Amino acid sequence: VKDGGLDQGFPKITLQQTGGVVLVCFEGDSDGYINLVAYPHVDNMEGMTGEHEERDPQEREQPRRKHSRRSLHRSSSSTEHKEERADRREALDPKVHSDVPFQMLDWNSGLASEKISYNPWSLVCHKQQLSRMRSESKDRKLFKFLLLENVVHHFSYPCILDLKMGTRQHGDDASEEKAARQMKKCEQSTSATLGVRVCGMQVYQLNTGHYLCRNKYYGRGLSSEGFRQALYQYLHNGRGLRRDLFEPILNKLRSLKVVLERQASYRFYSSSLLIIYEGKVRPSDRCPFAPPDCPSSAPQRPPLVDVRMIDFAHSTFKGFRGDTAVHDGPDRGYVFGLESLIQILESLRDENLP
Repeated sequence: VKDGGLDQGFPKITLQQTGGVVLVCFEGDSDGYINLVAYPHVDNMEGMTGEHEERDPQEREQPRRKHSRRSLHRSSSSTEHKEERADRREALDPKVHSDVPFQMLDWNSGLASEKISYNPWSLVCHKQQLSRMRSESKDRKLFKFLLLENVVHHFSYPCILDLKMGTRQHGDDASEEKAARQMKKCEQSTSATLGVRVCGMQVYQLNTGHYLCRNKYYGRGLSSEGFRQALYQYLHNGRGLRRDLFEPILNKLRSLKVVLERQASYRFYSSSLLIIYEGKVRPSDRCPFAPPDCPSSAPQRPPLVDVRMIDFAHSTFKGFRGDTAVHDGPDRGYVFGLESLIQILESLRDENLP
């Protein structure tokens, strides 16, 4: 993206950074462990695959220097087995555990699920990918993965809003069937009316000490008013509305809109926008609920907020890898989504002044 002539202000604002490519091999062993072995990517893919397949089985058991191995334990019939293996290899469940429990809210009833120690939607994605890799493990197939920046690594209690941006979601290379499916999703959601829809959300709740989660199916069923209510819920931590977040988020969105309006031929089809803020209120933060007795003279830090563009698999611009479709002017669908988002946040801010 950077080489395609994007405005120099772009990387400073929102782009998620990549750290290169790795090749990952799925290996299962007789003890019930799943080994994900990562190898550095080389330009000669065929040479790498051949080298990997010709290696002696005993040699393959030990990953080469600088290669990363992660062991994921499927299931164990006894605690003794886990203890026996503890000194040999780290046993990890494929769930990404958290000290803070999660609750997934049902999209149509608002009923909360049982509190669990992992994001339920993340588990679905992990299981799908592991199942695919397991089915092809006998062929010792190498899967190519991008190394991506973890944009929430510096947050203690990350509150995340994943927004699918734009009025069009299918890329120029999509088949007629896929394009029709994507257009139908847009027509039946706020993608058509607002240029943006909720794709996922997690919000740390101070009153309960757990995250509330929403998934993409919840977002697809929202009306324009429902989208507005979702933004309100995202900024509410269970004790009050985080009014201190409005200006930092709005400033970043306005800056992004200015940059996007200057970009000719770029299209960010099916990309997402992440809005992130720190859910843990620090003693030195600005008064998040702006009570009347909030001391203005005390030194206070602004809230930790970030906005990132992610998922560029279907993005394109003039001259990109021989793409024949050439678009003129800025991505109006994306800009429309930003305008809607800014307008709704401004109205929520104005209606909830202290």
